[in-house]
Amino acid sequence: MFDALSNAIARHSLPPGTRLVEAQIVEALSANRNHVQSAIQRLVLQNIVTIEPNCGAHVSEPSAQEARDVFAARRAVEQGVVENISQDKMKRHIKALEAHMQAEFGATAGDDRRAIIRELCNFHRLLGNVSENKVLSTILDNLMLRSSLIVALYQRNDIPNCQHSEHKAILSALELGDREGAAALMLDHLNHLESELQFNDESKPAVDLCKALV
Repeated sequence: MFDALSNAIARHSLPPGTRLVEAQIVEALSANRNHVQSAIQRLVLQNIVTIEPNCGAHVSEPSAQEARDVFAARRAVEQGVVENISQDKMKRHIKALEAHMQAEFGATAGDDRRAIIRELCNFHRLLGNVSENKVLSTILDNLMLRSSLIVALYQRNDIPNCQHSEHKAILSALELGDREGAAALMLDHLNHLESELQFNDESKPAVDLCKALV
C-alpha cells in the first residue's frame, strides 16, 4: 500500500496538492482501510503527505525554501554516496547499471515526461544501492521522493532537459576509480538540476484518485 501510493506520487500520477480520500484509495486498490491509513501516516512522517485539520490528507506541496533545503541535503548525501562507490562495487552492480542506462537512454530519447523523470530519478536511487550503504540509501530514497514533488511544482520545462550525458560522465569516473572526480561531477549535476527550477505558484488541475492509482 505504501509502495503503491509513493510510486504514484513519484511518477506524478498524484501531483502535489492532490487530496488523498481514504474511501477512494480503498476502492481503487481494493485495500483494507487500516492499511491505507497506515500508509498515509508513513508518508506523513516522511514529509510526502500533509494532514490538515478539517481538510484531511493531501500530497505535500514543498515551499521554495524546502526545495532549496532538499537540494542542499541531496548534495551532502549524494556526495557521500558517490564517495562510497569503489571499482569493486561498480563491477558487482555492472549489469544493473547497464540495464538502467539503456532504459534511461530510451526514455530521454522520447517525449514522455513522466518516463523521463522516472528514469532520471532511478539513476540516483540505483547509485544509492551500488554504494551498499543502507543508511545513505534509505535517506536518499526519501530525498528522491521529495524531489519528485519539487520537480512537479517547479520544473520550468514541460520536458526536462536530458541529463543522460551527465549520468554517463559520473559512471565513467567511478569506473576509473576517480571517486573525487565523480563527486565533483555529481555536485555540478545537482546544481544544474536545481537551476532548472522556477519558483512560482500556479494552480493545479484536480486529480481522479481511482485513475491515478490503477
